Parts: sequence; structure tokens; C-alpha cells
Amino acid sequence: MININLLSKKYGKQTVLDIDILNIPSGQTFGLVGNNGAGKTTLFSLMLDLIAPTRGTVTNNDIVVQKSEVWKAHTAAFLDEQFLIGYLTPEEYFTFIGGLRGIKKEKISTALNQYADFFHGEVLGQKKYIRDLSKGNQKKVGIVGTLLSNTPLVILDEPFANLDPTTQIRLKKLLKEEASATGKTFLISSHDLQHVTEVCDRIVVLHKGKVVRDEKTSTDTLQKLEAFFREQL
Repeated sequence: MININLLSKKYGKQTVLDIDILNIPSGQTFGLVGNNGAGKTTLFSLMLDLIAPTRGTVTNNDIVVQKSEVWKAHTAAFLDEQFLIGYLTPEEYFTFIGGLRGIKKEKISTALNQYADFFHGEVLGQKKYIRDLSKGNQKKVGIVGTLLSNTPLVILDEPFANLDPTTQIRLKKLLKEEASATGKTFLISSHDLQHVTEVCDRIVVLHKGKVVRDEKTSTDTLQKLEAFFREQL
């Protein structure tokens, strides 16, 4: 589904991302890890055509993202709170997202029921604008907005950040169930090694803008990742 070829991004003389080849097949739950400044958000921003590459291409379903917007119909993403519309309530936001995807309001209302446990009574029916919610509850709105879009590709940048431990557990369960039930492709970045190893089929490590590890998740993946990052101390 996603093919990266000779992709790099520079700011002045500084190279922040440099990936020769990276292919992510459909149906995979793909985890991206790395320290601050490793290039994780830059990579996702290039995938979403939010920034232009210095060289190279990102192809989404055989479509070069810099040359067409057709890929947007089958891609949903949440990188940060800037993707939200702060002056809407969560209910209004979800209805808006549904309208963009051609989903009727009634279906959105029904679909939201499956996320009641994740919302934990803190998002819907609060009579609050999104901008007035806590960072964690804003994150819940953004994540569920991508899932409601019902696209085959979902991109989530640091989805576990700003969530309390119980909600992180609920999110991991939700993502695994979504991937299993729908066959969606998930691209998930995180600083938390344990979360991504529990959720993802494959882990790629970025270090100073380059791919330095790429492996299928196994019982010893977490131990290997922890050992790698200890070496960076």
C-alpha cells in the first residue's frame, strides 16, 4: 500500500530524513519508533503531503501523493490537535467527518456506540467544545475520527501520548480489534516501545532520520529494542 523510494527531507544543510526504500503492505499494523528528532513525524507528514520532500517519492496505493489527491479518499490520519476543529463539539466534529466521507449522521451515531468504553463517559454529551476538552480527551476525539472514516489506511502519530494508563490499555485493545475485524492498514508511531510491540506486527526504528532496524514483532522484540536504545545512551 505504501511505497517509499529514495525519500529525503532537508532543512538547510541538515538532513532530517533519508530513507532509500520502505514498503508497507496492505493489512499490516506497522510501528514506527525512535527518539525525539529521529524523523517519525517528518515521515508521516511526507506520507500525508503536509510537507514537500527534498527528493524522492511516497506512493499510496500506486498514487504518488505529491502529484494527486486521489489517495486521500482511502486515508485517514491524526497527527496532533491541529487536525481537530476546536470550535465544534465532539458530536459536531464526528458528524462533519462523516459528511466528508459520505456517511449519514444516523450511521455515525450508531458507530459511536462501539467506542463508549474508550470514551469512558468523558467525551460525548459533555456540552463542551473540543478546544475545552483535556489533551487526553482531544486525543480520543482525533483517534475515533480516523476510525469512523472507515478508510483502509489509518495513520496515528503518538496515539498513546497524553492518555492515562487505563485509556492506553483500552486503546491497544481497540486498535487490535479494529485491525483484526477490518483488515485496515495501521501506521502507528510512539516513544513507548511496549505499546507498539503489543499492537504492531512489524517495528521499524528510525535513528537520525535513517531506518536502522526493521523486524517482525516476536516475543523478544521488546527486549531487542530496549537493548538498542540503551546503546544510544
